[in-house]
Amino acid sequence: MSDDWHDQRARAVAHHGAELNRRREAEAAQAQELIADFIKAAHEAGLAPESLRARSYSGRSYRTPLRGWYLNPARTIAISDEGEYYSLLVPSSAKALITGADPSPAPPRLIVGEGARDGESMPLAELLQRLLNRS
Repeated sequence: MSDDWHDQRARAVAHHGAELNRRREAEAAQAQELIADFIKAAHEAGLAPESLRARSYSGRSYRTPLRGWYLNPARTIAISDEGEYYSLLVPSSAKALITGADPSPAPPRLIVGEGARDGESMPLAELLQRLLNRS
């Protein structure tokens, strides 16, 4: 195979990667708008945030410094009262038993749980509306 083919292939791969990143960033921006709207509506409706807990893959629960709202019944995905999106599944840790877990925010998704093995995916907008309907 020629060097031209390899160069052309490398450019195509780079282009597809850049396009995927652009789509993910656009999706995160849309999801972030939904979250901001939800937080405003939640405060207006008196839907108070609660202390969020993280869970290890083995099921152990850890406190976190976060306050917010759980998005799924398993309580593994949440948004903080500051508008950040979190997966609350963390590795097991003896240190976290004492000090608590400190999960990092992730870019929000428009479809929560998309690609997960359990098949439990749902539009973010619908999950947020369900939370508001409970208030």
